Amino acid sequence: MESDIRQQIKNLIQREVVVATGCTEPGAVALAAAKAREVLGCMPDSTELLLSKNVFKNAMGVGIPGTGMVGLPIAVAIALCSGDSSRLLEVLTVPDEEVEKAKRWLANNGESIRIGLKDRCDDKLYIECTCRKGDDSATAIIAKRHTNFIHISHGEHVLYSDDVSSLNPESNCCSEPKLSARIVYDYATTAPIEELEFINETVELNSNAAIEGLKGYGLNTGRILMENAGGDIVHTVIARTVAASDARMDGCTLPVYSNSGSGNQGIACTLPVYEYGKAKGCSDEQITRALVLSHLTSIYIKRGIGRLSALCGIVNASIGVSCGIAYLHGGSYEQLCYSTKNMINTLAGMVCDGAKPSCALKMSTGLYSAFVSAELALHDKVVDSCDGLSEKDVDFSIRNLGRLGHDGMDQTDDMVLDIMTHKQN
Repeated sequence: MESDIRQQIKNLIQREVVVATGCTEPGAVALAAAKAREVLGCMPDSTELLLSKNVFKNAMGVGIPGTGMVGLPIAVAIALCSGDSSRLLEVLTVPDEEVEKAKRWLANNGESIRIGLKDRCDDKLYIECTCRKGDDSATAIIAKRHTNFIHISHGEHVLYSDDVSSLNPESNCCSEPKLSARIVYDYATTAPIEELEFINETVELNSNAAIEGLKGYGLNTGRILMENAGGDIVHTVIARTVAASDARMDGCTLPVYSNSGSGNQGIACTLPVYEYGKAKGCSDEQITRALVLSHLTSIYIKRGIGRLSALCGIVNASIGVSCGIAYLHGGSYEQLCYSTKNMINTLAGMVCDGAKPSCALKMSTGLYSAFVSAELALHDKVVDSCDGLSEKDVDFSIRNLGRLGHDGMDQTDDMVLDIMTHKQN
């Protein structure tokens, strides 16, 4: 593989695998609010947020780090009182005294925050925040990626928009590399190891979140699984991984490395591969290459599904894990393709019903499937090409999964949101 193609792929991974604190949707909403308040230059009298249904859904029931509270109002309050937009997806990481300040402000000014759905919104990831003070106003809009500002204005003056590349940091990034299952495999397995070692940075932060999660967060999924692991390697690996999700979804303040805009996807792509590789005595190089394979496979599949979807993100992340596990066992490229197709026919249709503590349950389901699919693939067992979404060509199978998640489940998204907002509690 040519060095310039390798560099493009490395740049892509480094763009998609970044540090985030707390759930990325509330973080992105807080980022937009912090930017709008900075542009306004003072505390607003009112703040209006218009969100795509996917962002709205993913922000309703998730814990906000360090607050003991869930949902967007406290996230917006922290952003308005103490947010620094230069911190991107770590914007909600503020000292305890600033959290208390935001809580007091929210108690007295909560009615000044209005949150609703954006009408006729084509982007599944869309956040529009307008802060007003008297006759003055400022607007910040994020779309397509969680940190991608496409519009910032102060009153009638447009400071920048997505058609002004010099003012949009993400629009100047290197050209997007063309990916396929073969290219992903070749990059992860043949690139010089020193070019791949950056991926090992994901391990420490995500492992710290797992250690914290085992103390007991959310549904205690990880801790309960660990108590009943009985020394089984797979059970132990999955318990550690979902413990990190327990902590993150329940408002833990520890940062994690995310993948494709999701901390849970970053946790899933990292910890099972690393923990399993260590437990099986694999070399550092094998584990590094398996981590790259896991993360890049997930990125490749997610590009077809879209940043936010009615399809749970653990689907693409677990497929990445299945490839990483198969590789650690010495699996061939063909066997990794088998594992991918086995996973597609197992998890396709897993619905995203918002970010919340029970996401750890979905993660455990995806990861158990990853180990089963990899084991079958290593015995050269693969779903038939006439079954479900599967085709003979693995990239066509991945394309079919993308079509299902991006286009086929739009009405599912509407139904899920309607159910979530009309519960008889």
